[in-house]
Amino acid sequence: MAAEARWWWASHLPFLGTLSLVAAVISLLFYALLWKAGNLTELPHLKIGFYNFCLWNEVSDSLQCFQSSELKALGVSQLGLGLARLGVYGALVLILFVPLPLLLARCNKSKGEWQLAMIFLVTSSVLLAMGLAVFFTCTWRWLQLSFLGPAFLALGIAQVLLILLLVIMAAFPQRAEKESKCENC
Repeated sequence: MAAEARWWWASHLPFLGTLSLVAAVISLLFYALLWKAGNLTELPHLKIGFYNFCLWNEVSDSLQCFQSSELKALGVSQLGLGLARLGVYGALVLILFVPLPLLLARCNKSKGEWQLAMIFLVTSSVLLAMGLAVFFTCTWRWLQLSFLGPAFLALGIAQVLLILLLVIMAAFPQRAEKESKCENC
């Protein structure tokens, strides 16, 4: 009985590890984009995120938040910020679709569902990386590496875990028992 239990764990451990990594990525993206509202910098004199752009105003001695029309005058591209939002929040949405094809691929021993999960992971990884790159391109004048907070760290770790997931899934692909259900058809 103990040998059977060890065999079960040994055969399911890579899959459970993959699902755990997916859950970690989802958690990190939820934390950074929803809990922290996408604010990558939250300092007393500076608050910059995907929806907030606040700089210290020395005249009023307070934090001044800029609206879309005012951002254009500062030289911040509204199109760039929109694309950055689309990228990072799109990555969050797509990663939510990964667990179901993974479970279906495991249960059905199907290569198609495994490939669908891979497509979602690749797309999420690319969207997150491009969203962050576009965001930093738009806001580089006001940001320094030391200003970035826990939300940025969470997004960075999520990106690393997405790449790790892709490597693991490429190294250990799901093997289909049969390529087609009816081999004599």
